[in-house]
Amino acid sequence: MGNVLAASVPPPPSPPPPTTGLMPNLEKPDSPEGLHSTSHSDGLQNPGTIEDLHKKCKDVFPANFEGAKVMFNKGLSNHFQISHTISMSSITPSGYRFGATYVGTTQPAPTEAYPVLLGDIDPSGNLNANIIHLFGQRLRGKLATQVQKNKFTAVQMTTDYRGDAYTVSLTLGNPDVLSGSGVFVMHYLQSITPSVALGGELAYQRGPTLPGGQVAVLSAAGRYTNGDSTISGSLDHFPTGLSGCHLCFHQKASQQLQVGVELEINCRIQESTGAIAYQIDLPKADLIFRGTVDTNWTVGAVLEKKLQPLPFTFALSGMMNHSKQQFRLGCGLIIG
Repeated sequence: MGNVLAASVPPPPSPPPPTTGLMPNLEKPDSPEGLHSTSHSDGLQNPGTIEDLHKKCKDVFPANFEGAKVMFNKGLSNHFQISHTISMSSITPSGYRFGATYVGTTQPAPTEAYPVLLGDIDPSGNLNANIIHLFGQRLRGKLATQVQKNKFTAVQMTTDYRGDAYTVSLTLGNPDVLSGSGVFVMHYLQSITPSVALGGELAYQRGPTLPGGQVAVLSAAGRYTNGDSTISGSLDHFPTGLSGCHLCFHQKASQQLQVGVELEINCRIQESTGAIAYQIDLPKADLIFRGTVDTNWTVGAVLEKKLQPLPFTFALSGMMNHSKQQFRLGCGLIIG
């Protein structure tokens, strides 16, 4: 669906930063490999969800930040971990946040466990919370909420059903029975061959601020995988015509180098943006470097360095826009 409804729907609350010391795969609970994969008799596997269609490419792009940040992670047990984060920035709100992650004892596979409860809160009571749980062998539910200034600003409920070679997802966002507003999204992704997966998305939104009181968007999506290369794309279609296109390409060139290319086209406002990113992993040096450059003349990079033998990770972020003459620098330290 791209950014079709982004202007009118609050973004879903984001989970706290990744934690360590718990189950390995829970750092990315929404990845296609999060649930134990099933295999069909003809060799087809579950394709994951459309939500993760461009995940391999997106993970290569750096997550730039501005200002200073210090995070302390403490594992209280094999299932419970807390974090303390202090940030100072002139762009985003500064202050302190407390985070907690709990991982249950139900293990459908060696690298995953349920339920998962994670969230963070600041001294003003602003809260982000996420709950992920597995019901049976194929059904998974997710609940994400966000509280700002003592009010629920975002609520999102998602159910994923994973068959042998397909995934069906239903999402309900910000439902309000009294005003008759909310967002309903249905995803379907099917493995056609071991290399090709095709699907679609239907999004429907009601609200008093929308023209006509409602809007519907139909999207088509697909992914092609060939060895270490992955091509994914989606087309968004309004009742009035094609509204946008989103294409991604990911290539694992070697054990140390990954490359990602992204192209977004918005037909409504006649704009397009292209970006290329790369990730360099140097395990012997305990270093990860991610960089990107796009067609808006923005260059960004993030360096992460583990300071062995101390349990410290140093992060340095830089982003520059040449046409706007803007530069942002960030540095962070993760302890634990």
